[in-house]
Amino acid sequence: MSVVAPIDQASNEPFLPVVRELARAYQAFSAYSEAHVRQFDLTPAQFDVIATLGNTNGLCMGELGGKALITKGTLTGVIDRLIQKQLVCRETLLENRRSVIVQLTPEGQQVLDRVFPAHIAHLKERFDKLDALE
Repeated sequence: MSVVAPIDQASNEPFLPVVRELARAYQAFSAYSEAHVRQFDLTPAQFDVIATLGNTNGLCMGELGGKALITKGTLTGVIDRLIQKQLVCRETLLENRRSVIVQLTPEGQQVLDRVFPAHIAHLKERFDKLDALE
């Protein structure tokens, strides 16, 4: 009687090819999106923060990190670089010195108004090539 080793059994799971294809699709989408965003002198994380702050009066760092799917440690550096570019500002609340609100500056709003629609149009070009089944 042969015994199937756990590694052999795990590597033969029928869903693994689907996982590989999902990973390939995500990597291709990410590379396509990132290349376009970088043309605007933004990193993908910076773009995510700007897009997340759009149509808000600002968000606290914790909420911003959760909505932009960026870890707290990474978010601080992203915000610092966006402040250097004068696209966001950071404000500590007087009533709660531990709460920091991040807002788009007028320049940041201009970048959002220009870059977000252009990026969505860029992504739409790719998705328009797919049929409903794909």
